[in-house]
Amino acid sequence: MRAYYRPVTTTPPTLTGLTTYLLSKVGRDARGQLAERLASRGLRLWHMATLAALADFGPHAQRELAERLDVHPSDMAKLLDELAALGHVARDRDAADRRRVRVTLTDAGRTELAALDAEAREVQDAVLAPLAPNERAVLHDLLLRLYDRDGRAQV
Repeated sequence: MRAYYRPVTTTPPTLTGLTTYLLSKVGRDARGQLAERLASRGLRLWHMATLAALADFGPHAQRELAERLDVHPSDMAKLLDELAALGHVARDRDAADRRRVRVTLTDAGRTELAALDAEAREVQDAVLAPLAPNERAVLHDLLLRLYDRDGRAQV
């Protein structure tokens, strides 16, 4: 009898026994799916985050927006250039301090954010499909508790 190589396609139990490994794998897959959806619209997750911050917290000085999202100021400038070119944000000099650039969400940006949110929720529904609604709520609450403990949700 001749032995042959049969590739093993299952993940080692040592890894699946680590919640952090599972979070990483599921998160990477979900982020990849969302990134594909956003890319089909010519956008990235940072664009969505910027629009969401402006929608949720209102107009910001450009530097403060970069701090809120933990984005390097030069990267934020590029993001805002891209969003402004699409008509999603407007930038104006702050009347109180001409050195500051004030960023606001436009109506087009608000409409785009609604479309991006719908895309994100479709991805979320696909990723969480194996879970019942009450399980999804429990998972969300647990993840939010982990997220909050480091103060990252306080942005």
